[in-house]
Amino acid sequence: MESPRRFTAITIIFNPNSTGDAPTLAAELRDELVPALPDTDVRLTPTEHAGHAIDLAREAASAGNALVVSVSGDGGYNEVVNGVMASGSDDAVCAVLAAGNANDHSRVTARKPLHEAIIEGEVRRIDLLRISIEGTDARPATEPVHAHSYIGFGLTPIMAIDLEKGSKGALKEMFSVARTFRKFKPFEIRQSDGKRRKFDSLVFANISQMAKYATLSEADDHPADGKFEVITFPHMAKWKILLTALRASTKGLGDQPSYSSYRFSTLKPLPYQIDGEVKDVEVGTNITIDSVPRALAILG
Repeated sequence: MESPRRFTAITIIFNPNSTGDAPTLAAELRDELVPALPDTDVRLTPTEHAGHAIDLAREAASAGNALVVSVSGDGGYNEVVNGVMASGSDDAVCAVLAAGNANDHSRVTARKPLHEAIIEGEVRRIDLLRISIEGTDARPATEPVHAHSYIGFGLTPIMAIDLEKGSKGALKEMFSVARTFRKFKPFEIRQSDGKRRKFDSLVFANISQMAKYATLSEADDHPADGKFEVITFPHMAKWKILLTALRASTKGLGDQPSYSSYRFSTLKPLPYQIDGEVKDVEVGTNITIDSVPRALAILG
């Protein structure tokens, strides 16, 4: 735990076109902070397009002694975290006020209401996941990207893609998941030992829960040990996948192996999900997932 902090500026980043109530929550947070922190510049900063939060967070963090708050779900917070990391600042702090769908990171790591945590100024540090993707003939290498919660291959991103195509709502989501699950096929990768292995799901987790209800591991809910858990579903009959998913949502999956680095190669194009956002990699891509210990200072 660091000494209590008082910030020169607090930048509250939100999507004004959010399907949730991000604009209202952002304004309420500002109204709670302004009278309590009269010497701090508290500003509302709306995004204008996808990815804009990265640029806004980078600029805010570069000013020095800054707190950057994302009023969003996991995907929006991912952009803010990556913007802060790209700034190179050694004193910027991040926070998230849940305003999305799953809000896994906020639900698992939050210790108290955010406005109270900001006023008290109790900063702590957590690890981040980092995914590094080597270039291929079809696509050049990109800069490493950080994740605050998880990176998933297989069933998780496939279901996320289908849910985004469909309409929101519990019943429609259930039908989308059922339709995707019925069509789902396993994927194969080459691991660092050179062996090919087939999986239904491969998740690298910095937190112990995801997707609102699933308990992935018995890991500490406040990740700062320099490692992440790897949750694997080797290819199995679909009824066994359903039983495993049911166990995750009721009893949890129990202890899982932890790593500081994990490397593999793709044998076909694959989608993956990083903190709720879906991306993809080409065939023949070398991928490294590693932990960046205590990389991010946070409040909340």
